[in-house]
Amino acid sequence: MRSMRLTLCTGAVVAAAFTPAAYAADAGPAGITVTPAAPGPGTDIQVRAMGCAGRTGTAVSDAFVSDARLTGGGGGGLVGETRVRTSLHPGTYDIEVDCDGRSGRIKGTVTVAAPDSSPSVSAPASPLAPVHAGGGGTARLAAVDARAAGPGTRQAVVGLVLASVAAVAVAVRSARRGQDGRD
Repeated sequence: MRSMRLTLCTGAVVAAAFTPAAYAADAGPAGITVTPAAPGPGTDIQVRAMGCAGRTGTAVSDAFVSDARLTGGGGGGLVGETRVRTSLHPGTYDIEVDCDGRSGRIKGTVTVAAPDSSPSVSAPASPLAPVHAGGGGTARLAAVDARAAGPGTRQAVVGLVLASVAAVAVAVRSARRGQDGRD
């Protein structure tokens, strides 16, 4: 019974090991695909680049709000997401994918469709360019180099006073313990 389990487990491992190789053989030629195929302005899209040998890439287009960071590798190609600018007019826009930092490796296009004119559907709100978000009220503080600013005179004096108080407290406590031990 034990050898049967071992045989089945070994067979499953071997099948799993060869599955990606079979998928990579069917990957096809280099190219870029966009899902959905004809997005409207403001639509979130998925960009897939086939033909990159590496594990990372960047898809760049004037149609995108920001560059799409692509990851993956192997037979499935590189995949990433971005959003189509809301201010675009319908038309075809070029896409260029840099594979592992090498520019101009794969080129393609995205066809932007006219926005839906029905009153019940509107394009989602979208920034026109990358937004430097996050940090809340700390954004101003994060811009300052803490090593250059360092503590001021006031902080240094307060630190010395606190260290002195702590040293006196330890000395007094040690002296009391020493006296208690002699009795």
